[in-house]
Amino acid sequence: MTSVPQQRVRRASRQRDAVQASLASSDAFQSAQDLYATLREQGNPIGLATVYRALQGMVEDDEVDVLRTDDGEAIYRRCSPTHHHHLVCRSCGATVEVEGPDVEAWAAQVAAEHGFTAPDHVVEVFGTCASCSAARDQP
Repeated sequence: MTSVPQQRVRRASRQRDAVQASLASSDAFQSAQDLYATLREQGNPIGLATVYRALQGMVEDDEVDVLRTDDGEAIYRRCSPTHHHHLVCRSCGATVEVEGPDVEAWAAQVAAEHGFTAPDHVVEVFGTCASCSAARDQP
């Protein structure tokens, strides 16, 4: 008899709710340290380790997306539950969710060509948003 893995049910907590609310208030990816600083500035007595635990749980529960910056730092963002990719501004961190049907087809094709099944992928596009480009071009 094959057992079906059960999804872990996490206990709701004031700290996790605070981290979720902070993430929901921004469209940009944020580091755990930035979230921690924001929460502390708002008078929340949360600890940094608690912020990390909350974020890890939300990643495991597919409630947030995580990216790695060029220097390896993990940054987090509350995203839609459907499969998507991100356009991320290098200057301000503004993020746009985008679909990529051509990417999906390419990933499936490349996997099949090499005998792989059940391909998964992560595609993030980094650039400079229109606002930051316009500000940079101002004299």
